[in-house]
Order: sequence, then C-alpha cells, then structure tokens
Amino acid sequence: MNIVFTCGGTGGHINPAIAVANIWKEQNPDSKILFIGAKDRMEEELVPKAGYKLHTIPAMGMSREFTFAGIKRNAQAIWCVLRSVGNCKKVLREFGADVVVGTGGYASFPALLAATMLKIPTCVHEANAMPGLTTRMIADRVDRVLTCFPESAKYYKHPDKVETVGMPVRREFIFTKQADARKEMGLDERPVIVTAFGSQGAKAMNEAVLQLFELEKAAGYPFQHIHATGSYGWQWMSEAVREKGISTDGSQGITMQEYIYNMPTVMAAADVIISRAGASSCNEIAASGTPCILIPSPNVTDNHQEKNARALSDNGAAVLVLEKDCTAQLLMTEITALLQDHERNSQMRKALQKICVVDSAQKLCDIIKQLASSR
Repeated sequence: MNIVFTCGGTGGHINPAIAVANIWKEQNPDSKILFIGAKDRMEEELVPKAGYKLHTIPAMGMSREFTFAGIKRNAQAIWCVLRSVGNCKKVLREFGADVVVGTGGYASFPALLAATMLKIPTCVHEANAMPGLTTRMIADRVDRVLTCFPESAKYYKHPDKVETVGMPVRREFIFTKQADARKEMGLDERPVIVTAFGSQGAKAMNEAVLQLFELEKAAGYPFQHIHATGSYGWQWMSEAVREKGISTDGSQGITMQEYIYNMPTVMAAADVIISRAGASSCNEIAASGTPCILIPSPNVTDNHQEKNARALSDNGAAVLVLEKDCTAQLLMTEITALLQDHERNSQMRKALQKICVVDSAQKLCDIIKQLASSR
C-alpha cells in the first residue's frame, strides 16, 4: 500500500504527520510512504531527518487583506496552486498513491485537491477547534475530516464526514521517562526549564527570555534552561547573549539552539515548559505530562492559540500568561512557584494526561486502512 502525507510550513503541521507515518510504517513495513511539502520550508529538514522521502512543490499563503498588494499576492497564490495541482497529479500517479492524508500547511491544499481529482481516497486533519483556511477550502471534497475537538463538527457543511481523533503525537512524548531523558542529556540535579515558541520563533518572547537569562545569572543559575530561538531569532539572540556575557553552551546551565529536534526527550527531562499554545505544542505537552506556562501568540487567525491555552488552564493543566502581560520577572515568579508547589505540580501533570488522546495516531492509521479498502 502506498500512502502520501502532505503537510508543511511549521512543526505543528509536520510532526503529527510524522507521528502517524511512524506507526503506519511499523505496522505495515511493506508499505511505501511519501511526503509532499512546500519548497524552502521546515519540512525539507524534518521529513528527511525522520527517514521519509519528500517531494516539494512551490506554495504560497493567501492574504486576508483587501488591498492591491493583497489582491496581487492572492492572484500569485492561485497561479501557484494551479501549477502545483498539476505537479501533484503527476507525482501521485507515478507513486501509485492509495490514500492521501493532509495535516495542514501551504502544500496540503494542492496535494489534496489533486488527489480528489484523481479519485484517490483522502482525509484532512485539523488541529484547531476552528478550521484553518486549508481545511475550509478542501473539506467539501475530501472523504473524511478529522478533528481534535468534538465541538468542531459545527463548522463543517457535512458533519457526517467529521470524526474526532485528537492530535497525533509521537509515542516518545508519552512513554519517555524523566530519569532516562536526563541521563541521556547529561543533566545535573537542578530543575530543568524549557522555552520554545515555534519553529520560526517570536521576537517578543526571545527578548523576554534574554532578560530571563540575566535574572538566572544574577540568581546563580538556580536551574538548567534549554531555549530554542527559532529560525528568525538565532542570529540576533546569539549576538545579544555574547554582549551580556552569558554563556549558552550549557557549562553554567543555559543551553540555546535554533530548534529542538529531540523534543520528546527534552520535554520528558523538563520540570516546566514555557511555550506558545499551538494545537500541536499543547498536545505534545499534554502527552509528556510536563507542567507548563502557555503564552499564546496574539498574531494568529481567530485568536485560536488563546482558546487552546484557556482549554488547558481552565482544567488546571497550564498557567496562562498573555504576551502583553509577559515579563521576565513574571516568568521567573511563575517558574519558581511551579517548582516549589509540589502538590500543584502533581495535579497539573494529572490534568495534562487526562487531556491527551493517547491513541490518536493509531486512530488515523485505522482510518487510512478504511479509506484504502474503500477504493
């Protein structure tokens, strides 16, 4: 059986697809798997690193601005999609695709559209409670729409095609033990803090973390801190920490890198995670059961990250801090409170584990089998 996954742009779209592909390959070792993603995007690094073949297509996002520049960009995006659909048709035919699975991102729409035109069974997974643009545009054409939340069905014209499966995460997030992770990473006995704000990073949050580094230095480095700057923050932040005389090679407790590739291990090792509130990040944190401080991005459609964060915080599974209120001192206070309040820490871990749909990736594999058998 030949399965195609199409995703891209951010780790939140790519990692769920990899999680499903890993289980599918384990259970169906004779199957062939191909990923279709966008050129010059993060999938070009993550997918081959996971051991899968990737075919890239040109892809552009749509503008929501009704201006000359916005209209011009949308015209370019439509032309790009038309070319990419033709490209995807050729690839799907040559690969002999039996099922195409989309998990979001610029490349998903043309790949899924091409598959529906070729009568190949399709499904799209939507991570957020309110569907994104790709899902809205393709939902009427695909065979199944898969969601994380039961209440999402109301947003679709054909709720009979909608099924709630949760968010697929790699099994390592669920089963990696803290002691094993810390041993593997060579960490000492101090508490471990992890800060990461998406694959591209967030300037406001990187600035807050830089100030947090200074507070940690002044306090004698009371914990070990692993920070991912994201692609946009790596250069300027590397220069900024050098100017402040802060070592980020781990020798004093602070480690800084552009992207955390071994996130299941790092999350398992952590005592507190400070993160954005994208659906993928929230579910990975829930799967690891690690207490967290969520700072939703204010720059996303329909403010969906704050909704995600409130869903966790309202159930005692997270501390919610809005970006406009976030300061390094506030983060230091919240980190210290979580580390010192062992009862709250324990309750938060339990609340997180209740939220996680442990068998989400397996549910998607079962649906892939159903779709393949219907062809």
